Amino acid sequence: MSSATSAGKTLPADPPGGRRAIAVWGIGVAVYFVAVIFRTSLGVAGLDAADRFHVNASALSTFSILQLLVYAGMQIPVGLLVDRLGTKKVLGIGVVLFTAGQLGFAFSPSYGMALASRALLGCGDAMTFISVLRLGTRWFPARRGPMVAQLAGLVGMAGNLVSTLVLARLLHGIGWTAAFAGSALAGVVVFVLLLLFLKDHPEGHEPEPLPHQGAAYVRRQIATSWREPGTRLGLWVHFTTQFPAMVFLLLWGMPFLVEAQGLPRATAGGLLTLVVLSNMTVGLVYGQIIARHHAARLPLALGTVGATALLWAVTLAYPADHAPMWLLVVLCSVLGACGPASMIGFDFARPANPPERQGTASGITNMGGFVASMTTLFAVGVLLDATGDDYTVAFSSVFVLQAVGVSQILRLRKRAARRERERLVASRVETVHVPV
Repeated sequence: MSSATSAGKTLPADPPGGRRAIAVWGIGVAVYFVAVIFRTSLGVAGLDAADRFHVNASALSTFSILQLLVYAGMQIPVGLLVDRLGTKKVLGIGVVLFTAGQLGFAFSPSYGMALASRALLGCGDAMTFISVLRLGTRWFPARRGPMVAQLAGLVGMAGNLVSTLVLARLLHGIGWTAAFAGSALAGVVVFVLLLLFLKDHPEGHEPEPLPHQGAAYVRRQIATSWREPGTRLGLWVHFTTQFPAMVFLLLWGMPFLVEAQGLPRATAGGLLTLVVLSNMTVGLVYGQIIARHHAARLPLALGTVGATALLWAVTLAYPADHAPMWLLVVLCSVLGACGPASMIGFDFARPANPPERQGTASGITNMGGFVASMTTLFAVGVLLDATGDDYTVAFSSVFVLQAVGVSQILRLRKRAARRERERLVASRVETVHVPV
């Protein structure tokens, strides 16, 4: 029986998809959903944390910066682990770590122990998203990749909403320890589901075994992935698109809206929720567009960067003490597109690397946005201190990182497109000449 296929049919190497794939992938996404709830739980508990641990704003911001630092630093090691150990083992380790971190945060008696707990949580959280991306490529056909990735990101934003709407009420209803310890039970539930039902790949689609050669293997995985223009393009797309919304949601959005724009905290919280809702809506749209029109990847990414830069410029330069509400609503709606646009980075890295390097390439790509977010979080804080809380100057640092990222995207786009075309032609030739 020939394994060649005619045009329009799925290649035999493509995973089958179907209900079984959705069920298995759904377990992985549930793990990521819980990880995001834990990751963003501090966002609704900032004032309570300041009172509980008797710290000022700078010390409080260290929670977020340390968590991002650990997350970004773990991306390449996690990618290597996923390629080497498989999705189930890495996700299992991640669940144990982020659940322990959430429990530790619930019972921490001091600032130092709370900081260590958030670092542990960040380490476990770092193992989830790359694993879920890998699970999607193992269980779904390649043509479903963009939509599957966007759906994973959408579920993550749903976790953010749970923190905002549910955990915040629990925190003020039953108290700090009960709220955080109770939420940690979700980690136990997904861990049990993972152990019982998650599989790395469908039957008959086992990956080729990778020979392990210690440090030589690690260097080869990283170097080979990095040499691919698509991997580097993916990193810079992720770098340039993700950070404006991440910085806004994670730390500086609330101070900007309250202190610089004079809004009540409740109204500012509503605008932050709008960013999340916009993210979920735009994610579905972007996923559908890219799945049907592969060439739309770069225009969507650059269009999102341009729209974000334009809205920030208009908001910061508005010739009045405060920007009007309609402008802030539009700004927050556009910021919601940053997350879905950052997912496009994986759509460049994925076809540039074979299955045995998908984890490493995804780790390199995912590191981009978090490095940019770290840099901007720090830059905004330094500029606010240096200028006496001038948010216009501080948020202008966004334009600098966007300019750097766009210049790298434009530099790499032709090489990545040419290399992707070569791979596509080669795969078609191999399909035509498969022996009977």
